[in-house]
Parts: sequence; structure tokens; C-alpha cells
Amino acid sequence: MNIGMIGIAAVLGISAVGSAIGAGIAGQAAIGAWKRNYMANKPASFLLVAFAGAPLTQTIYGFLLQGQMMNSEKPALLLAALGIMSGLGMAMSAIAQGQASAAGCDAYGETGKGFGQYITVVGLCETVALFVMVFTFMAL
Repeated sequence: MNIGMIGIAAVLGISAVGSAIGAGIAGQAAIGAWKRNYMANKPASFLLVAFAGAPLTQTIYGFLLQGQMMNSEKPALLLAALGIMSGLGMAMSAIAQGQASAAGCDAYGETGKGFGQYITVVGLCETVALFVMVFTFMAL
């Protein structure tokens, strides 16, 4: 068995788990904000979908890294470590992004103001995953 394959599988799998958790957190908040708007006979903003879907990009980053790792000639143990640790970094970014998105959904759903500021914070959480992806590319 090639231990490097564990890392190659893990980078996508772990990042996808983080995306699912983050999207679930943000999605629940979006639905709650929409419900409050409907109950108050206010329009429900479709912009909350941007918050709910934001954590999904970490899965794409995991997929891109997986492809690069499959073509790598690096030692198997390094690939295993890179895959697991990169997957965890991207997963945690997605979870934090889901939490920030949930707060953005709540605030924007209540006030209808501040979308730009809220989505900026969500983007900052995304930056961690981008750094992980780029630095892992460099290590490969």
C-alpha cells in the first residue's frame, strides 16, 4: 500500500467535510433569516445565498490539490502529511467561513444593510484556504 494515497484522498475528503459543515451552518442561518422576513411580511433577500454557498469553494481547492498531488513525485509520507494537514486547514477555513456567514445572514436579514462588510469578513476566512492551497502547491 502506498501511504501517499491516503493524503491524496484525504485532501479532498477532509476539505469537502469542512465545506459541508460550513454550508450547513450558513444555510441554517439563511433559512432562519428568510423565515423572520416572511413572518414580518418583509422581502427576503436572495443575497443570503452568497453567504450560504461561500464555504463550498474549499472543496474545489481540495480537488485542485488532489490533482496536483496525484502527479507529484514527492515521497509518500510527505504526500500523506500534506494531504491530511492541507485538508484540515481548508476544512477549518470552511467551518469558520460558515460561522461568519451565519452572522452575516442574521445581520443582513435583520437590517438589510452592511452586505459589503459582512461578505468581506467571509472572504477573510476564505483567504486561509487559499493560503493553504498555494503553500501546498509550492511544497509539491
